[in-house]
Amino acid sequence: MADDAGAAPLWTGHAIAQAVGGILAEEDFDATGVAIDSREVAPGDLFVALSATRDGHMFVPAAQAAGAAGALVSRRVEGPHVRVEGDVLLALQALAVAARDRAGKARRGVVTGSVGKTSVTQAVLSGLRLAGGGHGPERSFNNHIGVPLTLARMPGSTRRAVFELGMNHAGEIAPLSRLVQPHAALITTVEAVHIEAFADGEAGVARAKAEIFAGLRPGGVAILNADNRWFPFLQAEAEAVGAEIRAFGQADGIAGGAVGDLGARLIGFTPQAESAFVEAEIEGHRRRYPLRQTAPHWGPMSLAALLMLRALEVDLEIALAALSAIAPLDGRGAETEVHLKDGSFTLIDDSYNASPVSVAAALRALGQRAPGARRIAVLTDMLELGPDGADRHADLAAVAAEAGVDLVFTAGPLMRRLDQALEASRRGAWTAEAKDMTPILAEVLQPGDVVLVKGSKASHASDIAMALKAGRAGVEGGGGG
Repeated sequence: MADDAGAAPLWTGHAIAQAVGGILAEEDFDATGVAIDSREVAPGDLFVALSATRDGHMFVPAAQAAGAAGALVSRRVEGPHVRVEGDVLLALQALAVAARDRAGKARRGVVTGSVGKTSVTQAVLSGLRLAGGGHGPERSFNNHIGVPLTLARMPGSTRRAVFELGMNHAGEIAPLSRLVQPHAALITTVEAVHIEAFADGEAGVARAKAEIFAGLRPGGVAILNADNRWFPFLQAEAEAVGAEIRAFGQADGIAGGAVGDLGARLIGFTPQAESAFVEAEIEGHRRRYPLRQTAPHWGPMSLAALLMLRALEVDLEIALAALSAIAPLDGRGAETEVHLKDGSFTLIDDSYNASPVSVAAALRALGQRAPGARRIAVLTDMLELGPDGADRHADLAAVAAEAGVDLVFTAGPLMRRLDQALEASRRGAWTAEAKDMTPILAEVLQPGDVVLVKGSKASHASDIAMALKAGRAGVEGGGGG
Protein backbone atom coordinates (compact mmCIF):
# COMPACT_ATOMS: atom_id res chain seq x y z
CA MET A 1 0.00 0.00 0.00
CA ALA A 2 3.00 2.32 0.24
CA ASP A 3 3.90 4.69 -2.61
CA ASP A 4 7.36 4.48 -4.17
CA ALA A 5 8.47 2.10 -1.44
CA GLY A 6 10.98 0.23 -3.59
CA ALA A 7 12.42 -3.07 -2.41
CA ALA A 8 12.96 -2.07 1.23
CA PRO A 9 10.22 -2.93 3.73
CA LEU A 10 8.02 -0.08 4.92
CA TRP A 11 8.44 -1.25 8.52
CA THR A 12 10.17 -4.00 10.44
CA GLY A 13 8.65 -5.38 13.60
CA HIS A 14 11.62 -4.03 15.54
CA ALA A 15 11.15 -0.51 14.10
CA ILE A 16 7.44 -0.60 14.89
CA ALA A 17 8.10 -1.61 18.50
CA GLN A 18 10.65 1.17 18.88
CA ALA A 19 8.27 3.76 17.36
CA VAL A 20 5.26 2.88 19.51
CA GLY A 21 7.00 1.84 22.72
CA GLY A 22 5.73 -1.71 22.36
CA ILE A 23 7.05 -5.24 22.74
CA LEU A 24 7.97 -7.33 19.71
CA ALA A 25 6.56 -10.82 20.21
CA GLU A 26 7.44 -13.95 18.28
CA GLU A 27 10.00 -13.24 15.53
CA ASP A 28 10.80 -10.01 13.71
CA PHE A 29 8.88 -9.36 10.49
CA ASP A 30 8.95 -7.08 7.46
CA ALA A 31 5.79 -5.13 6.59
CA THR A 32 5.28 -3.59 3.17
CA GLY A 33 2.06 -1.75 4.04
CA VAL A 34 -0.36 -0.89 6.83
CA ALA A 35 -4.05 -1.89 7.02
CA ILE A 36 -6.83 -1.38 9.55
CA ASP A 37 -9.50 -3.53 7.85
CA SER A 38 -8.91 -7.27 7.63
CA ARG A 39 -10.96 -7.33 4.41
CA GLU A 40 -8.45 -5.01 2.76
CA VAL A 41 -5.24 -6.65 3.96
CA ALA A 42 -2.70 -7.27 1.22
CA PRO A 43 0.12 -9.82 1.63
CA GLY A 44 2.90 -8.27 3.69
CA ASP A 45 0.74 -5.69 5.50
CA LEU A 46 0.93 -4.74 9.15
CA PHE A 47 -2.60 -5.18 10.53
CA VAL A 48 -3.51 -2.56 13.14
CA ALA A 49 -6.16 -3.97 15.49
CA LEU A 50 -8.17 -0.84 16.28
CA SER A 51 -11.16 -0.98 18.60
CA ALA A 52 -13.91 1.25 17.31
CA THR A 53 -17.37 -0.17 16.70
CA ARG A 54 -15.84 -3.66 16.92
CA ASP A 55 -12.69 -4.99 18.55
CA GLY A 56 -10.02 -5.34 15.88
CA HIS A 57 -8.34 -8.16 17.78
CA MET A 58 -11.21 -10.41 16.66
CA PHE A 59 -9.98 -10.04 13.09
CA VAL A 60 -6.29 -10.77 13.56
CA PRO A 61 -6.74 -14.39 12.35
CA ALA A 62 -8.52 -13.18 9.21
CA ALA A 63 -5.75 -10.67 8.57
CA GLN A 64 -3.12 -13.39 8.99
CA ALA A 65 -5.03 -15.62 6.58
CA ALA A 66 -4.97 -12.78 4.05
CA GLY A 67 -1.18 -12.60 4.33
CA ALA A 68 -0.54 -9.99 7.03
CA ALA A 69 3.12 -10.02 8.05
CA GLY A 70 2.34 -9.00 11.61
CA ALA A 71 -0.12 -7.16 13.83
CA LEU A 72 -0.14 -4.14 16.12
CA VAL A 73 -2.22 -5.08 19.15
CA SER A 74 -2.85 -4.36 22.84
CA ARG A 75 -3.08 -7.97 23.98
CA ARG A 76 -1.34 -11.22 23.13
CA VAL A 77 -2.36 -12.90 19.89
CA GLU A 78 -0.96 -15.75 17.86
CA GLY A 79 1.72 -15.02 15.28
CA PRO A 80 4.19 -12.15 14.85
CA HIS A 81 3.00 -8.94 16.52
CA VAL A 82 3.91 -5.80 18.43
CA ARG A 83 1.99 -5.39 21.67
CA VAL A 84 1.37 -2.06 23.38
CA GLU A 85 -0.27 -1.04 26.63
CA GLY A 86 -3.50 0.93 26.18
CA ASP A 87 -5.24 2.17 23.04
CA VAL A 88 -3.97 0.85 19.71
CA LEU A 89 -5.09 4.10 18.05
CA LEU A 90 -2.50 5.95 20.13
CA ALA A 91 0.10 3.45 18.89
CA LEU A 92 -0.97 4.15 15.29
CA GLN A 93 -0.49 7.86 15.95
CA ALA A 94 2.97 7.19 17.35
CA LEU A 95 3.80 5.15 14.25
CA ALA A 96 2.60 8.11 12.15
CA VAL A 97 4.93 10.48 13.98
CA ALA A 98 7.85 8.10 13.44
CA ALA A 99 7.04 7.90 9.72
CA ARG A 100 6.85 11.69 9.48
CA ASP A 101 10.16 12.16 11.25
CA ARG A 102 12.12 9.54 9.30
CA ALA A 103 11.05 11.23 6.02
CA GLY A 104 12.41 14.47 7.43
CA LYS A 105 13.18 16.07 4.07
CA ALA A 106 9.72 15.50 2.61
CA ARG A 107 7.56 18.58 2.00
CA ARG A 108 4.02 18.03 3.26
CA GLY A 109 0.76 19.73 2.34
CA VAL A 110 -2.70 19.54 3.92
CA VAL A 111 -6.06 20.26 2.30
CA THR A 112 -9.44 21.04 3.82
CA GLY A 113 -12.57 22.91 2.76
CA SER A 114 -16.34 22.68 2.70
CA VAL A 115 -16.33 21.56 -0.93
CA GLY A 116 -13.78 19.85 -3.17
CA LYS A 117 -11.15 18.78 -0.65
CA THR A 118 -10.98 15.13 -1.77
CA SER A 119 -10.87 15.96 -5.48
CA VAL A 120 -8.20 18.62 -4.97
CA THR A 121 -6.17 16.32 -2.71
CA GLN A 122 -6.21 13.60 -5.33
CA ALA A 123 -5.29 16.11 -8.04
CA VAL A 124 -2.32 17.24 -5.97
CA LEU A 125 -1.33 13.63 -5.33
CA SER A 126 -1.31 12.94 -9.08
CA GLY A 127 1.15 15.80 -9.52
CA LEU A 128 3.34 14.57 -6.67
CA ARG A 129 3.48 11.10 -8.14
CA LEU A 130 4.34 12.45 -11.58
CA ALA A 131 7.15 14.49 -10.03
CA GLY A 132 8.41 11.36 -8.22
CA GLY A 133 8.55 10.34 -4.59
CA GLY A 134 4.94 11.35 -3.95
CA HIS A 135 2.66 10.02 -1.21
CA GLY A 136 -0.92 10.61 -0.11
CA PRO A 137 -4.23 9.01 0.86
CA GLU A 138 -5.71 6.19 -1.19
CA ARG A 139 -9.14 7.75 -0.85
CA SER A 140 -10.94 10.13 1.53
CA PHE A 141 -8.89 9.21 4.62
CA ASN A 142 -9.35 12.52 6.41
CA ASN A 143 -10.21 11.85 10.06
CA HIS A 144 -8.47 10.89 13.33
CA ILE A 145 -7.85 7.40 11.94
CA GLY A 146 -7.32 8.09 8.24
CA VAL A 147 -4.68 10.79 8.63
CA PRO A 148 -2.34 8.83 10.96
CA LEU A 149 -2.91 5.76 8.77
CA THR A 150 -1.79 7.69 5.68
CA LEU A 151 1.25 8.98 7.55
CA ALA A 152 2.13 5.49 8.83
CA ARG A 153 2.08 4.28 5.21
CA MET A 154 4.59 6.95 4.13
CA PRO A 155 7.98 5.53 3.06
CA GLY A 156 11.16 7.11 4.35
CA SER A 157 12.14 7.93 0.76
CA THR A 158 9.12 10.21 0.26
CA ARG A 159 9.96 13.60 -1.24
CA ARG A 160 6.50 15.19 -1.09
CA ALA A 161 3.19 14.23 0.49
CA VAL A 162 -0.35 15.56 0.70
CA PHE A 163 -3.04 14.84 3.31
CA GLU A 164 -6.76 15.57 3.45
CA LEU A 165 -8.16 16.91 6.74
CA GLY A 166 -11.90 16.72 7.41
CA MET A 167 -14.19 17.70 10.26
CA ASN A 168 -17.75 17.59 11.54
CA HIS A 169 -17.13 19.54 14.75
CA ALA A 170 -14.77 22.15 16.15
CA GLY A 171 -11.44 20.91 17.43
CA GLU A 172 -10.98 18.06 14.95
CA ILE A 173 -8.62 19.62 12.40
CA ALA A 174 -6.05 21.20 14.76
CA PRO A 175 -4.64 17.91 16.15
CA LEU A 176 -4.47 16.46 12.63
CA SER A 177 -2.55 19.49 11.39
CA ARG A 178 -0.14 19.22 14.33
CA LEU A 179 0.34 15.55 13.54
CA VAL A 180 1.27 16.24 9.92
CA GLN A 181 3.26 19.47 10.56
CA PRO A 182 2.67 20.71 7.01
CA HIS A 183 4.74 23.10 4.95
CA ALA A 184 1.61 24.25 3.09
CA ALA A 185 -2.08 24.37 4.01
CA LEU A 186 -4.97 24.83 1.57
CA ILE A 187 -8.60 25.74 2.31
CA THR A 188 -10.67 25.26 -0.85
CA THR A 189 -13.68 27.25 0.43
CA VAL A 190 -15.90 27.79 3.48
CA GLU A 191 -19.62 27.22 3.03
CA ALA A 192 -22.69 26.25 5.09
CA VAL A 193 -21.68 22.59 5.42
CA HIS A 194 -21.78 20.67 8.74
CA ILE A 195 -23.31 23.79 10.33
CA GLU A 196 -25.58 21.61 12.46
CA ALA A 197 -22.69 21.30 14.93
CA PHE A 198 -22.08 25.07 15.12
CA ALA A 199 -24.34 27.44 17.04
CA ASP A 200 -23.06 30.39 15.00
CA GLY A 201 -23.36 28.57 11.68
CA GLU A 202 -20.90 29.39 8.92
CA ALA A 203 -18.70 31.49 11.18
CA GLY A 204 -18.09 28.41 13.31
CA VAL A 205 -17.24 26.41 10.20
CA ALA A 206 -14.71 29.09 9.17
CA ARG A 207 -13.02 28.94 12.58
CA ALA A 208 -12.91 25.16 12.44
CA LYS A 209 -11.32 25.22 8.97
CA ALA A 210 -8.76 27.78 10.17
CA GLU A 211 -7.51 25.16 12.63
CA ILE A 212 -5.55 23.80 9.67
CA PHE A 213 -2.90 26.45 10.42
CA ALA A 214 -2.30 25.03 13.92
CA GLY A 215 0.50 22.73 12.78
CA LEU A 216 1.89 24.83 9.92
CA ARG A 217 5.66 24.91 10.00
CA PRO A 218 7.45 28.26 10.40
CA GLY A 219 7.47 30.11 7.09
CA GLY A 220 4.77 27.84 5.70
CA VAL A 221 2.34 28.70 2.91
CA ALA A 222 -1.41 29.26 3.30
CA ILE A 223 -3.40 28.83 0.08
CA LEU A 224 -6.79 30.55 0.23
CA ASN A 225 -9.84 31.18 -1.96
CA ALA A 226 -9.94 34.93 -2.60
CA ASP A 227 -13.51 34.69 -3.93
CA ASN A 228 -14.83 33.24 -0.67
CA ARG A 229 -16.38 35.73 1.75
CA TRP A 230 -14.32 34.29 4.60
CA PHE A 231 -11.03 35.16 2.86
CA PRO A 232 -10.20 38.18 5.10
CA PHE A 233 -10.79 36.13 8.26
CA LEU A 234 -8.75 33.16 7.02
CA GLN A 235 -6.00 35.45 5.79
CA ALA A 236 -5.75 37.03 9.24
CA GLU A 237 -5.69 33.62 10.95
CA ALA A 238 -2.92 32.43 8.62
CA GLU A 239 -0.88 35.59 9.02
CA ALA A 240 -1.17 35.23 12.81
CA VAL A 241 1.01 32.11 12.59
CA GLY A 242 3.43 33.76 10.17
CA ALA A 243 2.21 32.08 6.99
CA GLU A 244 2.90 33.34 3.50
CA ILE A 245 -0.47 33.90 1.73
CA ARG A 246 -1.03 32.65 -1.80
CA ALA A 247 -4.56 33.20 -3.11
CA PHE A 248 -6.56 31.92 -6.05
CA GLY A 249 -9.71 33.45 -7.50
CA GLN A 250 -11.27 35.51 -10.24
CA ALA A 251 -10.51 39.09 -11.21
CA ASP A 252 -13.31 40.46 -9.03
CA GLY A 253 -12.45 38.34 -5.98
CA ILE A 254 -12.16 39.81 -2.50
CA ALA A 255 -8.42 40.17 -2.94
CA GLY A 256 -9.06 42.15 -6.14
CA GLY A 257 -6.14 42.94 -8.37
CA ALA A 258 -3.70 41.51 -5.82
CA VAL A 259 -4.78 37.95 -6.62
CA GLY A 260 -2.43 37.68 -9.58
CA ASP A 261 0.48 38.77 -7.40
CA LEU A 262 -0.44 36.33 -4.65
CA GLY A 263 -0.83 33.21 -6.76
CA ALA A 264 -3.36 32.47 -9.47
CA ARG A 265 -6.21 34.36 -11.16
CA LEU A 266 -8.94 32.62 -13.17
CA ILE A 267 -9.59 34.35 -16.49
CA GLY A 268 -11.85 31.87 -18.25
CA PHE A 269 -13.29 28.37 -18.17
CA THR A 270 -14.53 26.84 -21.44
CA PRO A 271 -16.36 23.50 -21.13
CA GLN A 272 -16.59 21.16 -24.10
CA ALA A 273 -18.20 17.75 -24.63
CA GLU A 274 -15.93 15.74 -22.34
CA SER A 275 -13.28 18.26 -21.32
CA ALA A 276 -12.66 21.92 -20.65
CA PHE A 277 -9.98 24.57 -21.06
CA VAL A 278 -8.84 26.88 -18.29
CA GLU A 279 -7.28 30.24 -18.96
CA ALA A 280 -5.49 31.72 -15.98
CA GLU A 281 -2.69 33.94 -14.80
CA ILE A 282 -0.38 31.80 -12.70
CA GLU A 283 2.52 33.38 -10.86
CA GLY A 284 2.30 36.35 -13.20
CA HIS A 285 2.21 34.35 -16.45
CA ARG A 286 -0.80 33.74 -18.70
CA ARG A 287 -1.47 30.03 -19.27
CA ARG A 288 -4.13 27.96 -21.00
CA TYR A 289 -4.46 24.28 -20.08
CA PRO A 290 -6.93 21.43 -20.62
CA LEU A 291 -8.87 19.46 -18.01
CA ARG A 292 -10.83 16.23 -18.20
CA GLN A 293 -13.40 17.88 -15.94
CA THR A 294 -16.36 19.84 -17.31
CA ALA A 295 -17.89 21.34 -14.14
CA PRO A 296 -17.09 25.09 -13.86
CA HIS A 297 -15.97 24.83 -10.22
CA TRP A 298 -12.94 22.95 -11.52
CA GLY A 299 -11.60 26.28 -12.82
CA PRO A 300 -10.73 27.67 -9.37
CA MET A 301 -10.15 24.20 -7.92
CA SER A 302 -7.46 23.50 -10.52
CA LEU A 303 -5.76 26.75 -9.51
CA ALA A 304 -5.86 25.66 -5.87
CA ALA A 305 -4.21 22.36 -6.79
CA LEU A 306 -1.56 24.15 -8.85
CA LEU A 307 -0.68 26.49 -6.00
CA MET A 308 -0.34 23.57 -3.60
CA LEU A 309 1.90 21.72 -6.05
CA ARG A 310 4.06 24.80 -6.46
CA ALA A 311 4.23 25.24 -2.67
CA LEU A 312 5.50 21.65 -2.51
CA GLU A 313 8.14 22.57 -5.10
CA VAL A 314 6.71 20.72 -8.10
CA ASP A 315 7.64 22.20 -11.48
CA LEU A 316 4.72 24.07 -13.06
CA GLU A 317 4.89 22.08 -16.31
CA ILE A 318 4.69 18.80 -14.39
CA ALA A 319 1.79 20.17 -12.34
CA LEU A 320 -0.12 21.21 -15.49
CA ALA A 321 0.53 17.84 -17.13
CA ALA A 322 -0.82 16.02 -14.10
CA LEU A 323 -3.98 18.14 -13.96
CA SER A 324 -4.71 17.62 -17.63
CA ALA A 325 -4.67 13.82 -17.17
CA ILE A 326 -6.92 13.52 -14.11
CA ALA A 327 -10.29 11.90 -14.74
CA PRO A 328 -13.25 12.61 -12.42
CA LEU A 329 -13.28 10.34 -9.36
CA ASP A 330 -15.93 7.71 -8.71
CA GLY A 331 -18.79 9.33 -6.85
CA ARG A 332 -17.41 12.79 -7.60
CA GLY A 333 -18.39 13.43 -11.18
CA ALA A 334 -17.22 10.28 -12.97
CA GLU A 335 -19.26 9.62 -16.13
CA THR A 336 -20.52 6.29 -17.43
CA GLU A 337 -22.46 5.37 -20.54
CA VAL A 338 -25.34 3.17 -19.42
CA HIS A 339 -26.84 1.00 -22.15
CA LEU A 340 -30.55 0.89 -22.84
CA LYS A 341 -32.47 -1.22 -25.30
CA ASP A 342 -32.15 1.31 -28.13
CA GLY A 343 -29.10 3.31 -27.11
CA SER A 344 -27.52 4.70 -23.97
CA PHE A 345 -27.65 7.58 -21.52
CA THR A 346 -24.82 9.39 -19.74
CA LEU A 347 -24.68 8.94 -15.97
CA ILE A 348 -22.81 11.56 -13.94
CA ASP A 349 -22.10 9.91 -10.59
CA ASP A 350 -21.62 12.70 -8.06
CA SER A 351 -23.17 10.69 -5.26
CA TYR A 352 -20.44 10.71 -2.63
CA ASN A 353 -21.60 13.82 -0.80
CA ALA A 354 -23.65 16.98 -1.16
CA SER A 355 -24.18 20.46 0.22
CA PRO A 356 -26.26 23.38 -1.09
CA VAL A 357 -23.25 24.95 -2.79
CA SER A 358 -22.04 21.70 -4.39
CA VAL A 359 -25.50 20.69 -5.60
CA ALA A 360 -26.05 24.15 -7.08
CA ALA A 361 -22.70 23.89 -8.88
CA ALA A 362 -23.59 20.42 -10.17
CA LEU A 363 -26.97 21.62 -11.46
CA ARG A 364 -25.35 24.53 -13.29
CA ALA A 365 -22.79 22.19 -14.82
CA LEU A 366 -25.59 19.82 -15.88
CA GLY A 367 -27.39 22.72 -17.54
CA GLN A 368 -24.33 23.40 -19.71
CA ARG A 369 -24.42 19.97 -21.31
CA ALA A 370 -25.11 19.61 -25.04
CA PRO A 371 -28.38 21.22 -26.17
CA GLY A 372 -30.95 18.68 -27.28
CA ALA A 373 -30.18 16.17 -24.54
CA ARG A 374 -32.63 15.86 -21.69
CA ARG A 375 -30.82 16.99 -18.57
CA ILE A 376 -32.10 15.08 -15.57
CA ALA A 377 -31.11 15.50 -11.91
CA VAL A 378 -31.69 12.79 -9.31
CA LEU A 379 -31.13 14.24 -5.83
CA THR A 380 -31.26 12.80 -2.31
CA ASP A 381 -31.21 14.63 1.01
CA MET A 382 -28.38 16.96 1.99
CA LEU A 383 -27.60 16.40 5.66
CA GLU A 384 -26.17 18.33 8.64
CA LEU A 385 -27.66 21.65 7.51
CA GLY A 386 -29.28 22.66 10.79
CA PRO A 387 -32.84 23.86 11.45
CA ASP A 388 -33.27 25.58 8.07
CA GLY A 389 -32.17 22.50 6.12
CA ALA A 390 -35.54 22.04 4.44
CA ASP A 391 -35.49 25.64 3.16
CA ARG A 392 -32.01 25.11 1.72
CA HIS A 393 -33.41 22.18 -0.25
CA ALA A 394 -36.30 24.28 -1.56
CA ASP A 395 -33.88 27.01 -2.67
CA LEU A 396 -32.46 24.63 -5.29
CA ALA A 397 -35.67 24.91 -7.35
CA ALA A 398 -34.59 28.33 -8.59
CA VAL A 399 -31.11 27.02 -9.41
CA ALA A 400 -32.55 24.12 -11.44
CA ALA A 401 -34.81 26.50 -13.35
CA GLU A 402 -32.00 28.96 -14.06
CA ALA A 403 -29.72 26.15 -15.22
CA GLY A 404 -32.36 24.74 -17.56
CA VAL A 405 -32.49 21.28 -15.99
CA ASP A 406 -35.37 19.45 -17.65
CA LEU A 407 -36.45 17.06 -14.88
CA VAL A 408 -35.63 16.78 -11.18
CA PHE A 409 -36.26 13.55 -9.28
CA THR A 410 -35.94 13.68 -5.51
CA ALA A 411 -35.74 11.19 -2.65
CA GLY A 412 -35.86 11.71 1.11
CA PRO A 413 -37.91 13.75 3.60
CA LEU A 414 -35.89 16.95 3.14
CA MET A 415 -35.99 16.72 -0.64
CA ARG A 416 -39.79 16.73 -0.40
CA ARG A 417 -39.49 20.50 0.01
CA LEU A 418 -37.57 20.80 -3.23
CA ASP A 419 -40.13 18.64 -5.03
CA GLN A 420 -42.91 20.94 -3.83
CA ALA A 421 -40.98 24.05 -4.89
CA LEU A 422 -40.31 22.87 -8.45
CA GLU A 423 -42.39 23.99 -11.39
CA ALA A 424 -44.78 21.25 -12.46
CA SER A 425 -43.02 20.87 -15.82
CA ARG A 426 -39.70 20.24 -14.11
CA ARG A 427 -40.96 17.88 -11.41
CA GLY A 428 -40.00 14.26 -12.02
CA ALA A 429 -41.06 12.28 -8.97
CA TRP A 430 -40.45 12.14 -5.22
CA THR A 431 -39.96 9.04 -3.07
CA ALA A 432 -39.52 8.81 0.68
CA GLU A 433 -36.45 6.58 0.31
CA ALA A 434 -33.70 6.35 -2.27
CA LYS A 435 -34.27 2.63 -2.83
CA ASP A 436 -37.70 3.34 -4.33
CA MET A 437 -36.37 5.73 -6.97
CA THR A 438 -34.59 3.35 -9.37
CA PRO A 439 -37.73 1.57 -10.67
CA ILE A 440 -39.26 4.96 -11.45
CA LEU A 441 -36.16 6.03 -13.36
CA ALA A 442 -36.22 2.75 -15.29
CA GLU A 443 -39.55 3.78 -16.80
CA VAL A 444 -38.43 7.30 -17.67
CA LEU A 445 -34.84 7.31 -18.89
CA GLN A 446 -34.26 7.45 -22.64
CA PRO A 447 -31.28 7.20 -24.98
CA GLY A 448 -29.40 10.48 -25.11
CA ASP A 449 -30.34 11.61 -21.60
CA VAL A 450 -27.70 13.12 -19.30
CA VAL A 451 -28.45 12.04 -15.72
CA LEU A 452 -26.86 13.55 -12.61
CA VAL A 453 -27.09 11.62 -9.33
CA LYS A 454 -26.11 13.59 -6.23
CA GLY A 455 -26.81 13.58 -2.50
CA SER A 456 -25.25 13.09 0.90
CA LYS A 457 -23.60 9.72 1.43
CA ALA A 458 -25.91 8.78 4.30
CA SER A 459 -29.00 9.49 2.18
CA HIS A 460 -28.01 6.69 -0.21
CA ALA A 461 -27.57 8.59 -3.47
CA SER A 462 -24.78 6.15 -4.29
CA ASP A 463 -27.26 3.27 -4.16
CA ILE A 464 -29.19 4.88 -7.00
CA ALA A 465 -26.02 5.47 -9.02
CA MET A 466 -24.83 1.89 -8.52
CA ALA A 467 -28.22 0.48 -9.48
CA LEU A 468 -28.29 2.51 -12.67
CA LYS A 469 -24.75 1.45 -13.58
CA ALA A 470 -25.62 -2.18 -12.93
CA GLY A 471 -28.74 -1.96 -15.07
CA ARG A 472 -30.93 -3.14 -12.22
CA ALA A 473 -34.67 -2.60 -11.93
CA GLY A 474 -35.13 -3.05 -15.65
CA VAL A 475 -32.99 -0.08 -16.73
CA GLU A 476 -31.22 -2.11 -19.38
CA GLY A 477 -34.53 -2.72 -21.07
CA GLY A 478 -35.93 0.75 -20.47
CA GLY A 479 -35.95 3.76 -22.70
CA GLY A 480 -39.67 4.14 -23.17
CA GLY A 481 -41.20 7.56 -23.76
